[in-house]
Amino acid sequence: MSETTSRNGEVLLRARGLTKHFGGLAAVNDLTLDLWRNRIHAVIGPNGAGKSTLTHLLSGDLPPTSGTVNLLGQDITGWLPEKISRAGLSRSYQKTNIFAPFTVWENIRLAAQSRNQHLPFNPLGWLQDARKAVSAVVLAEQALALCGLEHRKNTVSGTISHGEQRQLEIGMTLATQPQVLLLDEPLAGMGVAEAERMVALLLQIKNDHAILLVEHDMEAVFALADHLTVMVNGQVIASGLPAEVRADAGVQAAYLGEEH
Repeated sequence: MSETTSRNGEVLLRARGLTKHFGGLAAVNDLTLDLWRNRIHAVIGPNGAGKSTLTHLLSGDLPPTSGTVNLLGQDITGWLPEKISRAGLSRSYQKTNIFAPFTVWENIRLAAQSRNQHLPFNPLGWLQDARKAVSAVVLAEQALALCGLEHRKNTVSGTISHGEQRQLEIGMTLATQPQVLLLDEPLAGMGVAEAERMVALLLQIKNDHAILLVEHDMEAVFALADHLTVMVNGQVIASGLPAEVRADAGVQAAYLGEEH
């Protein structure tokens, strides 16, 4: 049995010694991380812990100072974000990142069309070309169904609720056919009902994906996470099964104790 597989799944993304310095500050310091297929790996920590910097490093939005990132058996360290996306990784952002003037369908179709590296990087051009791209339409239809927004297909995305916009962003990530998903605070700003829908969606889409979840909603984290990592000041202070991490005295003192 290889080091990347076990009876519980397969490692799709591996980070080793990942470090990012901003001047004299280590925003992420010597971090090691594995993301497994069919598992949600949650990362929590106080503001400034380095969680968003970590997602930027894994997605290529920031280059690491040192360390490596391996995706699906390829060393992607230093790759541009669009190349990493086409290699099988997609992400969402803290701030909802959609084309507000376009319909829900157009947003998802644009994301699906982005898989074709031979088309020009021009959203309006993509809309025209996408009408002829049957494969992109199929991907978009699948993603639209998965994110639960079929009833909003022809609605201008800037007019739907905040929670639905976050669902749309998940749909856009799914339309790129990722195997690894990086989700940065997908429940931020949601009410109870919207948060419940998002939790149900994430539990559904973890099948066949490896998911990194950065989130402050502790109730959602413990409902979703198969593995939990706690960061403080750029460093991992605990990592393991959620129940074990929750009971850790150091974690209670550094983070969870402040929440409860």
